[in-house]
Amino acid sequence: MDALDALLTRSSIGGLTDPAPDEATLTDAFRAALRAPDHRMLRPWRYLVVRGAARTALGQAFLQAALKDTPDLGETERNRLLAMPLRAPLIVVAVLSPRVDDKVPEYEQVLSAGAAVQNFLLAIHAAGFAAMWRTGWMAVHPTVHAALGLQAGETIAGFVYCGTASSASRTPASLPLAEFVREWTGA
Repeated sequence: MDALDALLTRSSIGGLTDPAPDEATLTDAFRAALRAPDHRMLRPWRYLVVRGAARTALGQAFLQAALKDTPDLGETERNRLLAMPLRAPLIVVAVLSPRVDDKVPEYEQVLSAGAAVQNFLLAIHAAGFAAMWRTGWMAVHPTVHAALGLQAGETIAGFVYCGTASSASRTPASLPLAEFVREWTGA
């Protein structure tokens, strides 16, 4: 798949199943992520790969975080939280790890992390797999951060669920360019 085709056909796929991307595909996807625009080469991101039994442990972390906020959480919600990481055979946790730099404000580093995740998603798609970038309250919860070993100042840019689409992917809607693109004439 060429680059433009990957850009124009990638979409978020929530229904994911085995097989997960293989090691060669993951290596290529991470190599693509590391090519994201990165002012002064600060590398303000890192990644955690979660698969197998680690997905169950991640579900436990989600549950423990929810219980800290809502101790009387019902059984249905408890089970939903435990099952969340099992929606895909592999999850990549994109960690924003901003650096202190006089010339690169944190917002630029956040943008770089987002671009890196997009590169990762495109590489996964180009290899014939599917993915869904998710966040939610658990991406900012200190209990989840502690369980994943995040350091002070780090946060989760997203949980990228990866696998094989369990049904045919939909064609992304074509948006009218005129609603989003204007020429500025300087006047």
